[in-house]
Amino acid sequence: MASRFSDTDGDERQQQQEPLLQRGRQQDNNSQRGKMRPAAPACRSARYGLALLSSFGFFVVYALRVNLSVAMVDMLNDTRRAHRNRSGSLCPAHPGPARPERNHTAGVYDWDTETQGWILGSFFYGYILTQIPGGYLAGRWGPKWLMGLGILGTVAFTLLTPAAADLGAGYLVAVRVLEGVGEGVTFPAMYSMWAAWAPPLERSRLLTISYIGAQIGTVVSLPLSGEICFYLDWTYVFYIFGAVGLLWFVLWALLAFDSPNSHPWISEQERVYIVGSLKNELSPSGRSIPWGAIVTSRPLLAIVVAHFSYNWTFYTLLTLLPTYMNDVLGFSIQQNGFLSALPYLGCAACAVLSGQLADYLRERRRWAAVTVRKSFSAVGMTGPAVFLVAAGYTGCNYTSALTFLTISSSLGGVSASGFNINHLDIAPSYAGILLGITNTFATVPGMVGPVVARSLTANNTIEEWQMVFYIAAAINLFGATFYAIFGRGAVQSWALRADSYSCQD
Repeated sequence: MASRFSDTDGDERQQQQEPLLQRGRQQDNNSQRGKMRPAAPACRSARYGLALLSSFGFFVVYALRVNLSVAMVDMLNDTRRAHRNRSGSLCPAHPGPARPERNHTAGVYDWDTETQGWILGSFFYGYILTQIPGGYLAGRWGPKWLMGLGILGTVAFTLLTPAAADLGAGYLVAVRVLEGVGEGVTFPAMYSMWAAWAPPLERSRLLTISYIGAQIGTVVSLPLSGEICFYLDWTYVFYIFGAVGLLWFVLWALLAFDSPNSHPWISEQERVYIVGSLKNELSPSGRSIPWGAIVTSRPLLAIVVAHFSYNWTFYTLLTLLPTYMNDVLGFSIQQNGFLSALPYLGCAACAVLSGQLADYLRERRRWAAVTVRKSFSAVGMTGPAVFLVAAGYTGCNYTSALTFLTISSSLGGVSASGFNINHLDIAPSYAGILLGITNTFATVPGMVGPVVARSLTANNTIEEWQMVFYIAAAINLFGATFYAIFGRGAVQSWALRADSYSCQD
């Protein structure tokens, strides 16, 4: 019998190269998979409705996550703002269009840079706490209400943000930590839900549609928060996005269901199609969790390393791109919000397109799942590394710098069809728990990466920023290489029913 870490690549190639679903015909299967059902139409389907509804949810999640970074500018008193803007940019400034004077109607605060850092980073300290519990609880309680209540809790604390700020920085930090606790369960819960809803040959399409909301939330909230601050005041950033979150929760409570079997309006054709395609991949619901096999699985370790590496670059750009564009390139993000959102718009577009291509390669070209995941991860991690380093050598050539940074972020979207979906490939029954584990490690770069980057850029010179980009690129390349060596695409034996077809990693 093969050991836990042995590879039976021939079996894996056979399992992955044979389509799990045949369109328009039924086929015998010698691997105990039974007869295959024709795919149910996507138009007006429950599974694609779930993808759109969950995408709206992740729009809310990321809008609530990043809007504070914009509102913070108006939350500081005039002395702090003047100190922050005292030194000019390294390159010639690009002043924005003249805008009318406005009145500040909300309170402002005298927070030093250290306090600001604690406020902006406190979210991740709560976020990291509920990753693994989120995956576990989704399996026990059901993912629908765990995700719904997690986002509802985040919305509630968002609405309390102005009051907490008035009480003091410590209260605001506590509120942001609790927001992170609520958001921490969302991705593991949604992965658990997709384990019951996503047919294997549609996973890339469905999941990229679902998680595209995170990128769109960033694209919309960054410039829109600036406009809300200008025309109203910073408190309305939290009230308006909080109201959008409440609307989403109502829709989620009414229209989302844990599985096709519990959905009251799904067509019988679609229900049979989804359930039939997954029947040999999911473990019985009462089965104990194989923690020992999970924590010693090399395919899972490969995802952990890839996820950590990718997020180092992602969080570095998410938190420091406005600083780089302001302090080095001379752009004011408040004056030109579209520039801050452009990289994430490209990332969203690439994520959707890569999802379509990945499923096409699997279904039509018979590519093995492991080949698709590794290929898309390589492009989605190596490409950003190359263009990130190139951006550091453009000097004050604004067009080239912005082009390279945008391409770098855009290519990162390709990885959405790579290691990001691999949790569902290797253990669909425990996808939420696996995502909780990998996302726990992948949250660390959000806490550490920006601190390291700022410590290396005390003088904001181009050479210092080149070092930041080199470090991020090197970590990305290491993660891509590690995943290419140890990543797998087949369901692992510890995640399968005892009597079903198994492919050991």
